[in-house]
Amino acid sequence: MKDEQPSRLTIGQLAERTAVAVPTIRYWSDIGVLPPEGRTEGGYRLYGAEAIARLELVRTLRELGLGLDAISQILESEATIAEVAARHVVALDARIGALKVNRAVLATVAKRGSTAKETALMNKLARLSVDERRKIIEDFLKEVAGGLEAGPDIGERLSRSPLALPENPTAEQVDAWLELAELIQDPGFRARMRTLLELSARGRNAGGSIWFAGHVVQVVGEARERGVAPDAPEAFTVLSELFGDADRRTILQCLEVGLAAGAERYRQLISVVRGHQPRPSRADDYTWLGQALRADLQRAA
Repeated sequence: MKDEQPSRLTIGQLAERTAVAVPTIRYWSDIGVLPPEGRTEGGYRLYGAEAIARLELVRTLRELGLGLDAISQILESEATIAEVAARHVVALDARIGALKVNRAVLATVAKRGSTAKETALMNKLARLSVDERRKIIEDFLKEVAGGLEAGPDIGERLSRSPLALPENPTAEQVDAWLELAELIQDPGFRARMRTLLELSARGRNAGGSIWFAGHVVQVVGEARERGVAPDAPEAFTVLSELFGDADRRTILQCLEVGLAAGAERYRQLISVVRGHQPRPSRADDYTWLGQALRADLQRAA
């Protein structure tokens, strides 16, 4: 009959039935994904009716992004579609994460107008493994806080500072993380932070309270909002509440060294990497604090 389906199909007929190109079918046949059932006397491939369903499955899996090796495992019953799909989901998640990092790095390059050298460095930093990122922070902590007996809370606070990109980073988080990673690997920054912590060790409430406790700038900010002048008696009360009887010169040195080190920027970058809103600059609060400390020292002289 006219509508009767042939029991075996040529490669051209199979291509026509499935809308898959002949060269594609031929290649899949060559690698064993779609083996022919037989050949004509002239050597042309022939496919059974079940080849249509097999070809549809292969095409579907390819459109979903599976490789031919994985498809072969499914067709040979070495793995189920569910098992291969689960593995592929993991691979896709990794690829999506890599693409997000790519996009964020490129956005940062565009924002900064980076040179080729800077771009290469940013790309390298963005792709550090978890162990490599841990090594960076461990080296940083060892250099800036190693061997200091005082202020263990400071080292603990530093160690909690994340240097890993979150699973779905924004361009702002990548930009902040890149700047942070560059900063803590800078020998000059490390030396200045070491000096800050050494000064902090001389007074229990000095540098750590200024740079690693948010309540200091909060209290100072509230005093400024009340209109308290840095040389007013109420300002000296604020200092006593914050620092007790700790040496004011040491506290002032910690403040000045921290400002020179970029401690405020360090804290801002950590905040962004953690996914928090960028902290507003507290430069005015630190200026007020410096003026109040100098006034207190002059009063005590």
